[in-house]
Amino acid sequence: MTLSLDKAYDYCKNLTEKSGPHFSVGFRFLPQAKRRAIYAVYAFCRYADDIVDEHQDQPLEPLLQAWEAELECCYRQEPQHPITVALADAVQHYPIPKAGFLGLIAGCRMDLEISRYASFKDLMVYADLVATTIRDLSLPIFGYRDPKGINLGRSLSTALQLTNIVRDVGEDLERGRIYLPLNEIKAAGYSEAELIGKVKNKAFLKMMAFQCQRIRTYFDEAAELIPMVEADSRLAVSLMRNVYVALIDRIEKKPFDVLDTQIRLSLADRGKVVTQTLLENKG
Repeated sequence: MTLSLDKAYDYCKNLTEKSGPHFSVGFRFLPQAKRRAIYAVYAFCRYADDIVDEHQDQPLEPLLQAWEAELECCYRQEPQHPITVALADAVQHYPIPKAGFLGLIAGCRMDLEISRYASFKDLMVYADLVATTIRDLSLPIFGYRDPKGINLGRSLSTALQLTNIVRDVGEDLERGRIYLPLNEIKAAGYSEAELIGKVKNKAFLKMMAFQCQRIRTYFDEAAELIPMVEADSRLAVSLMRNVYVALIDRIEKKPFDVLDTQIRLSLADRGKVVTQTLLENKG
């Protein structure tokens, strides 16, 4: 049965809002064409990420290869999956590069092979695959003219990814992964063994304070991107940034929570960020 284009986009929207309630807050403020395109992009990336995170009881490389093959079908305008049905339409309206998706899938493959990062430099190799590629996929939809937007887009995507890392420390430990650089854990007087044991002490707080401060630096840089994107995308980009800054605010108040709890902003808290951002944009 052929899936209608509207239903394919609805599928992407539902997946995005369920899986990325923070990341997607601003999407609803985009014009319809941009909103649908970014839903399709996010859904494709989310599906790839979920292959690694949610199917650990079976061989994952064949699943990634199948999704990569579906990407090729998508760009040949022969999509078979609801996500790629939508994406095949989106790529006809915006210059969304296939290379961005291939980079994202390459980053997912790293998760099959690597569970520790010795340094921040090593982590950034991974982040450039799973996060900076999102910049490459999103900016053509948001629209920009200033070449500086490329570097500032990397700052925003890096900040978002690093926020996910500090937010999901406990969840990643359950999957056997540590994304926090091991040399930075050690520099704080903490240890990998203590992290695995979820030891709550001053060294952990020192480590988290360092991580959050660096993330804020990236968010500060990313603020300069907002006036560089097309006017009808600025509110969405502002909200992507501001919702995640609110997550960092939450984490800094109770850093130990990341070890045991899913750190999420409530619907009311997200609403406060939206209201504040709307007021700032009117000003």
